[in-house]
Amino acid sequence: MLKQYLLCFFVSMVPLIELRGSMVMAMGMDLNYFASLVVCVLGNMLPVPVIYFFARKVLLWGADKKYIGKFFSFCLEKGEHAGQKLRHAAGRKGLFLALMLFVGIPIPGTGAWTGTLGASFLNMGFKTTVLAVSLGVLIAGTIMGLGSTAAFAFIGL
Repeated sequence: MLKQYLLCFFVSMVPLIELRGSMVMAMGMDLNYFASLVVCVLGNMLPVPVIYFFARKVLLWGADKKYIGKFFSFCLEKGEHAGQKLRHAAGRKGLFLALMLFVGIPIPGTGAWTGTLGASFLNMGFKTTVLAVSLGVLIAGTIMGLGSTAAFAFIGL
């Protein structure tokens, strides 16, 4: 069982899959809901400080490189777009709530990675970003866990 929780922990760190995929996986493996939520939230939050402090610098450095430039430019554009979307939706004072909801609504491209990158582009501040992203990840985990549990019960797994 420890291997299953470790798998969920590491899957929740993977960009694009993140907690959204790891909670579905945990519920599919019939793991404890609350333990899975804690494990997946911790795994999804672990990369956040690295993303906040270093991702933009690395992306800017690699944007003009021969082999990685297209991907790095794509990530830069995605981060800038996420930041502008947040700013437009909330104004300066509502950025905390907007970031929390952006991360918390489990649709593709709105997870902790993109939200943190967008917040770093907006210079939101580390503590504010971590708190908003943490709450958003918790909301997304709750939604995905409950939704997965209901879906698996419905189909009889």
